[in-house]
Amino acid sequence: MTTPPLLRTQLWAGRIMSALASLFLVVDGAMKLLKPPAVVKATLQLGYEESAILGIGVTLLACTLLYIMPRTSTLGAVLLGAYLGGAVASNIRAGMPLFNIIFPMIIAALLWGGLWLRDIRVRSLFRR
Repeated sequence: MTTPPLLRTQLWAGRIMSALASLFLVVDGAMKLLKPPAVVKATLQLGYEESAILGIGVTLLACTLLYIMPRTSTLGAVLLGAYLGGAVASNIRAGMPLFNIIFPMIIAALLWGGLWLRDIRVRSLFRR
């Protein structure tokens, strides 16, 4: 069975969705490396030690880099999905507001939706 070609609008929609999610994750990872007081406070509220922030930031940036590179974008999406699932779980455990719980899910949807729209290989995984 052949996979239909990507339409130009789908390709660009996927690129935009992926870029928005990637930009957010790069900024988030960079802020974890810089450790401003707001990041330290938020991390402590989630129940993590301040010493964990650097490792979390490096992990986030490495996974985002894998997602941005076309050859490893699917691996990056899987790893970022796991990372964001952990963010959801941490926010639920800490009793955070609903927005804090849903926002990582929105980012994950942008990542996977963008990848599905721009990568024919990912699309072919969902075909019979």
